[in-house]
Amino acid sequence: MQLDLEFPVFSTSAIAVDHGYHLYAGLSRALSTVHSENGIAVHPIRGRQIGDRMLQLMPWSTIKIQTPQERIGDLVGLAGKTVTIGDRQVRLGVPKVQGLEPATVLRSRLVTIKGFQDAETFSQAVRRQQDALEISERVILTIGKRRTIRIRDKEVVGFEVILEGLLASESITLQEIGIGGRRHMGCGVFVAAKFVVPPSGGNPHPWGTPATK
Repeated sequence: MQLDLEFPVFSTSAIAVDHGYHLYAGLSRALSTVHSENGIAVHPIRGRQIGDRMLQLMPWSTIKIQTPQERIGDLVGLAGKTVTIGDRQVRLGVPKVQGLEPATVLRSRLVTIKGFQDAETFSQAVRRQQDALEISERVILTIGKRRTIRIRDKEVVGFEVILEGLLASESITLQEIGIGGRRHMGCGVFVAAKFVVPPSGGNPHPWGTPATK
């Protein structure tokens, strides 16, 4: 069983929007066992975009790690630690443990699949991974914005992905396993999509909010 461990963040710093690699590196330095084995996914930190590709941490910002249930006792050791994210430092509070909840619409801010960098072939690769997870063909796939993640001196290309019309079992499977790689750096991590109504009216779209993009 996979669970989310959500740590409050005590900081008023601004960090890079593209912080996945640096966040994982900082967590690994703060607690070496984070790096010692696979099986975790680190959610991108939510905050308020302030321009220049920077993200202002807010009182509601958290660091959330999805982990197998048996690893919770170890990862709780991050509570009270100072984590360095790039050139900024944040202190973590005592975490809450949360179960995964099914949602009919899931969104990942950035999915990366090795060898697929254009939207058409990337969409086909996502479909193949859906099939491997036994997610029905009736599920609606939307490929959103092209995004990148910088890992050391390499820029990796990916896309925002939204899946609509999921059954509860499909939703949990997708949250637990994800699509693509680098889940420990925030890629391929799916959460319930937030619907927003366009300013001109019309039907709401699951594209997140300005605070989460």
